[in-house]
Amino acid sequence: MADNRLKIRERLLGTSTQPGVYLMKDRLGSIIYVGKAKNLKKRLSSYFMPSRRGKADIKTQALIKSIWDFEIHEVRNEEEALILESKLIKQYRPRYNVSQKDDKRFLMVKVQLKERFPRFELTRIRKEDGAKYFGPFVHSAALKGTLEWINREFGLRTCRPKLPGENDYKHCHADIIRNCSAPCVGKVDEEGYRARVMEAVDFLEGKGKRSRFASLREEMQKAAEQLNFEKAAKLRDVITNLEKTLSPARAFAKGRGVPTTVKPLEDLAELGEALGLRRPPKVMECFDISNVSSTHIVASMVRFMDGLPDNGNYRRYRMKTVESQDDFASMAEVVRRRYARILLEARKANEEYLEHSQEPIVEALWRLGDEGKCPIMLPDLVIVDGGKGQLSSAVAELRLLGLQQMPIVGLAKQREEIFFPGESEPLLIDHGRGALKLMQRIRDEAHRFANGYNELLLRKRMRESLLDDVPGMSVTRKRALLEKFGSVERIKKATAKELMKAEGIGKVTADAIVEWFSK
Repeated sequence: MADNRLKIRERLLGTSTQPGVYLMKDRLGSIIYVGKAKNLKKRLSSYFMPSRRGKADIKTQALIKSIWDFEIHEVRNEEEALILESKLIKQYRPRYNVSQKDDKRFLMVKVQLKERFPRFELTRIRKEDGAKYFGPFVHSAALKGTLEWINREFGLRTCRPKLPGENDYKHCHADIIRNCSAPCVGKVDEEGYRARVMEAVDFLEGKGKRSRFASLREEMQKAAEQLNFEKAAKLRDVITNLEKTLSPARAFAKGRGVPTTVKPLEDLAELGEALGLRRPPKVMECFDISNVSSTHIVASMVRFMDGLPDNGNYRRYRMKTVESQDDFASMAEVVRRRYARILLEARKANEEYLEHSQEPIVEALWRLGDEGKCPIMLPDLVIVDGGKGQLSSAVAELRLLGLQQMPIVGLAKQREEIFFPGESEPLLIDHGRGALKLMQRIRDEAHRFANGYNELLLRKRMRESLLDDVPGMSVTRKRALLEKFGSVERIKKATAKELMKAEGIGKVTADAIVEWFSK
């Protein structure tokens, strides 16, 4: 322990003083805490000062005792550090991070330029809808103030209708109150309004920012000289909001642009050599079982491509044949379902070739996958979370499918032992090597994905169970209500007349439901 502390202190000497995010790891290489810092070196050094341990609370003391290694990600400013910290906390869900584990995201600005009269709006989710997005922005109050100023400055509409007209204008008069250019009644034509929108888009992208700031500061100075301090204060707030909002910050979306010390291609080469594979495992798949109770037994399959998460090809499963907590049977079912599906898709796409080929099926699927002829590529390596029992169950299913040649290992968490089929002694890879860290990353991702699915089902079950307490509620009526309304929240808001539209719900039952929820 003392030797490791000495190594950490030596590493700290060469640590950057730039802003960034740091990841604390335990002995097994698992990420236990994610934090941000204005000065990485100063912040990390504070964890290992003797005075810090004595003054820290119980949780922080436990964190400090568990730290075995750390990883840093440099960024350009504090805003980027906050965005990246939030992303990594949601990705890894570290044990010692209490906040930001929920699904709440930073605000973004969206404008749908395909509309005749586009408007700017706030959103937390980026969709593939052809709209233009700005952000995310870490200062929500500043962003809202900035958007209000932009709408006034450029005369943009804030009303909700996609195509506002004279009827909407009668109840609005935003042209008087909010300086709107009122395209709905033709005070500005479509071309003129679109020019205003594009000017605002350019401003949000940082074009003409300097001249705009200079103009605002000059106006503020004049207001102060004329003793119009209220106007000067408002202009000062506008400038402050604009500076916070327009400070450049990357989004780090879907893993792209995330600064990292991880070297996936080097780790892949090292892992392929350590496991004796035919080549570095370009495609890896990892399975994990999550048992919270016998009510919900679920599994996850996560896929890494070139050493990085391939989120679009993650899969989650609810057990169909396993009714009790049995990790071995659950692992067998999920492996069977996954690779039976891959075989089926491959045979559909290459029926004639596979029927007459003398090539072993695994080698044939690998080659067809490399040639782009398989709908789903067969992985170069399969990892199951667990020891000999889980591995044996998975191997038995692969053998039944004729895929026994496919490389598969079990990764047991206690000592990070790597088990091979038919071998009693495990392989132990040094914890500092990239090969093991890569396996830990995919295993931890599978664990996170499986637990997240189990939590989702559990929350859904808890919400649905509210209906069980309604007087006279039967399984049939409950199913009919959920099929009709989709969720308990919608049922709670429904009137008795609306509830009666669900099959099997009469007036007496509908009145009882409304009365029960009103209490």
